Amino acid sequence: MLDLPFTAALEIHSRMADVRLASEWLARSGADGGVPGDELGRLDMCLNEALANVLAHGGQSAAAHAIGLQLQVSTRQNAGQASVHISDAGPAFDATSARPKLQASTLADATPGGLGLLLIQKNADALSYQRLDGRNLLTITVRWA
Repeated sequence: MLDLPFTAALEIHSRMADVRLASEWLARSGADGGVPGDELGRLDMCLNEALANVLAHGGQSAAAHAIGLQLQVSTRQNAGQASVHISDAGPAFDATSARPKLQASTLADATPGGLGLLLIQKNADALSYQRLDGRNLLTITVRWA
């Protein structure tokens, strides 16, 4: 495990093909940074859900600008944390205060979608959000002992 902070960055376009590029980048960068496999899997699931939300709800503004990704990994002795920062130009949306859609009690009442936020909130150890210079900045963090 690294004792120094590790950082990697990537810019992608707001299109489905680039979500795969982001996952591949996260897998490589996370391994290079010493992120354990289980935590890297949780972080990848959160990244994919967040990017799917940008693609589905970001509108023309998000589509016209690159999505910025940054991975930061820090370790100390036998503990560590990895954070992925996602920056997009879509409408303001604070995933940390948004409430996931209530689960339907029957299949007849169920509607598609709405589980992405729940998956992010269940798999992340910490979430933070800021609106800076007309961009959303969502930070998703996982930790390990």
